[in-house]
Amino acid sequence: MLKASHAFSGFSTNDIGKAKEFYGRTLGLEVSEEHGLLNLHLGGGGDVLIYPKANHAPATFTVLNFPVDDVDKTVDELTKRGVRFEIYTEPSIKTDAKGISRDNGGPTIAWFKDPAGNILSVLDVNGAM
Repeated sequence: MLKASHAFSGFSTNDIGKAKEFYGRTLGLEVSEEHGLLNLHLGGGGDVLIYPKANHAPATFTVLNFPVDDVDKTVDELTKRGVRFEIYTEPSIKTDAKGISRDNGGPTIAWFKDPAGNILSVLDVNGAM
């Protein structure tokens, strides 16, 4: 029944203006705003809806992953644009000084947050789904 549906995902923010600036300018994504909602237009034709929520609480898990050819290069470029990567020192997951997790049983990956605190990642395209 839903097999042919053009499904999309979404998550909330506490400030659509800050989200538009971050996703559009900082990350360089194509964005559009309509009726107070922000649409991210992703490579491959997918869309993500970001909607305002007065009592927004950031997700405690990764809400959006960006597969990239070179995690180190992407982290360096986004850091220059003001993105701060998360540093983890937990026994099950560790990152290096740049915020990149390597050889931890999964793909090379680095996590960062949007202005609303939602967790995003860049990960090695060869290790992604």
